[in-house]
Amino acid sequence: MRKRKRKRLTLDENNSSKIIQLQRNLVLLLFNHHQECLLSRGRASIIGSFRMRNETTAIDFIDSREREMTDTEYLLSIFQQTGALLEGHFQLTSGLHSARYLQCALVLQYPDHAESIGRALASRFSDERIDSVVAPAIGGIIVAHETARALGVRAIFTERETGVMTLRRGFRIEPGEKIVVVEDVVTTGGSTRETIEAVTRAGGVCIGAGSVVDRSGGGVDVGVRREALITLDVPAFDPSECPMCKQGTAAVKPGSRKQ
Repeated sequence: MRKRKRKRLTLDENNSSKIIQLQRNLVLLLFNHHQECLLSRGRASIIGSFRMRNETTAIDFIDSREREMTDTEYLLSIFQQTGALLEGHFQLTSGLHSARYLQCALVLQYPDHAESIGRALASRFSDERIDSVVAPAIGGIIVAHETARALGVRAIFTERETGVMTLRRGFRIEPGEKIVVVEDVVTTGGSTRETIEAVTRAGGVCIGAGSVVDRSGGGVDVGVRREALITLDVPAFDPSECPMCKQGTAAVKPGSRKQ
């Protein structure tokens, strides 16, 4: 019986380019669908980059949330969307008064935002060897936790005891332990400086400080390298010179410290 000779399939250049184009279209379709799903859940978009290798198509998906969280306008839009950018007459933790207040807790209540902020802040210290992240309670606790998680280290916090910032709850720092101090908002840098002092008393070495927001326009000096995801120059007034007080409006305390 005579065997039928099988026809060998070959791809010429035209067929090959058509297949590559079909692959590209399919990938774009899947990517756009995935992006729409993420956006509908309130998450940042994912950027797809395409490149050709040896007549084949490859796709790399790059999660851009951390990069976007380093962009001031994008991060401010998150504050606006979550109702965390407040306008009015506020008494800050420092005791100063201001017409604008950024309530980070309203952003950090969402785990996706908190995780992205922590990763973005951790990336600012990627060139350092860090053993632990320390924050002043209460506002800095979540920031420290997410920053530490991104760095793969532990997070602890300080509290005021008889007016002095100190480590409590059994938290300890080993001699020579390298520490980064983080918090939510810096205005005068007082809480950060107090936390650095507590770290130093415990034997640690503070190699840097970070915050989600810097209201001082970058002017605060805490004695170590300092990083912030948002730097704003927001006027803050002594109560005796506050224009809102002179207009007769009462200041409210949106922060965590009541004394």
